[in-house]
Amino acid sequence: MGFYSAFMVADRITVVTKKYGEAQAYRWESDGADGYTVTPCEKDAAGTDIIMHVKEDGEEEKYSEFLQEYTLRELVRKYSDYIRWPIRMEVTKSRKKEDSPEDKPEYESYREEETLNSMVPLWQRKKSEVTKEEYDKFYQEKFSDFTAPQSVVTVSAEGQVSYKALLYIPSRPPYDYYSADYERGLQLYSAGVMIMDKCQDLIGDHFGFVKGVVDSPDLSLNISRELLQHDRQLRLIANNIEKKVKGELERMLKDDREGYEKFFKNFGRQLKVGCINNYGAKKDLLQDLLLFYSSTEKKLVTLAEYVDRMPESQKHIYYATGENAAVMDNLPQTELLRERNMEILYLTDQADQMLVEILREYKEKSFRSAVDGDLDLDDMPEEKKADDYKEALDFMKEALGEGVDEVRISRKLKTHPVCMTSGEGMSFEMERYFNAVQPEMGMKAKRILEVNVDHPAFAALEAARASDPEKAKKYVQVLMNQAKLIAGLPIDDPSGYTDLLCSLWS
Repeated sequence: MGFYSAFMVADRITVVTKKYGEAQAYRWESDGADGYTVTPCEKDAAGTDIIMHVKEDGEEEKYSEFLQEYTLRELVRKYSDYIRWPIRMEVTKSRKKEDSPEDKPEYESYREEETLNSMVPLWQRKKSEVTKEEYDKFYQEKFSDFTAPQSVVTVSAEGQVSYKALLYIPSRPPYDYYSADYERGLQLYSAGVMIMDKCQDLIGDHFGFVKGVVDSPDLSLNISRELLQHDRQLRLIANNIEKKVKGELERMLKDDREGYEKFFKNFGRQLKVGCINNYGAKKDLLQDLLLFYSSTEKKLVTLAEYVDRMPESQKHIYYATGENAAVMDNLPQTELLRERNMEILYLTDQADQMLVEILREYKEKSFRSAVDGDLDLDDMPEEKKADDYKEALDFMKEALGEGVDEVRISRKLKTHPVCMTSGEGMSFEMERYFNAVQPEMGMKAKRILEVNVDHPAFAALEAARASDPEKAKKYVQVLMNQAKLIAGLPIDDPSGYTDLLCSLWS
């Protein structure tokens, strides 16, 4: 396997071989440049000896490291630990001298032949013969994690392609998991020989947290990274692994809810991003694994659980976006839904707004913002006639100028005077997201000021508009800034706002 790769570190290779039952032995020799020679030679026993003459060290390459005992041990452990034949090497060991005193022991070095590889990999053994402690120890040593994995998945498949896999779901993210330095992928073996340390083609980004090994005798030892990308057998393995991982997560969700919520806290964002990527190509695979905080249940729930609780008359899955549940519990726009004890999903991740845009609907129930746009309720309060308040709305729009796109009567507000919405287009959360990742684009959602015309503040505004228009304009500015604060939007001039409030007391 890859015999000529030996010339990467050797400038001359000699092979002395003698077939069993034959009297004649042969010597093959080459410097890797001008062909090779084969000559008869003497050899006592049958077998093959390969002698490599390692290159001299250069300024950048240190070939002599391949003559070091530690380096050879590590190479065997990493690439050939599970070959089913013993790899032996004479190693240096230390022992106490026989006549050495106990209080001042003396030690001596000696040489002894040792088998370097373990030969039988854990994934080749029957699951019933392996303890949890053995699985955990293998994971911690193999993947350098001091904590035990949260879950273990074993796979033994035969058919179009035969392979065995040992997969782990970690109990915590690696320190670099959400950074550009993190590399996903499973270790790929062929008959116990490692082909690739992190084969990304075996596991998608959405399950990039999974660690483990895959071993298939059907894959060529000499396969390249380019060929792997187009290998049909590898795609079959990857598709099956995807199903196995999803099945394990579904089992956790059903049988170990507390454990699944712990997993989701660690890797839920990855599932959400997986739904969003490639225009939602994996949303059907992942959407049942998502969790969201419920306004009525006060805990994380699935989309299926939400829809199962919906009244027959409810048309939509309502959601609100914000920093945390406590803030969203007090949003004026959600007051009407909460008054009717209707469940709202609170979305607190940056990716959530993009997520609902990709999902669009679940079990024929569309997603609808509880904050922006029409709630589309059958028993909505009677709509106030805009014509009856046209002068007041026009006055407010003129006072605010370009700071607001529209001023209109609200059908959502009950006890609050105003709120800020963005309508059916881009939400404020999406605006914040795009401005964080692509600030040069200057994305901006609409600013729609919704007014509760039944609130005493509006009555005070109307009174001031009739008696003191300049003071009424100050009221409008106060209401606008209050709406911004509630929506989590920045006030253009905080100092000016405080001066404005103080001026109303004079």
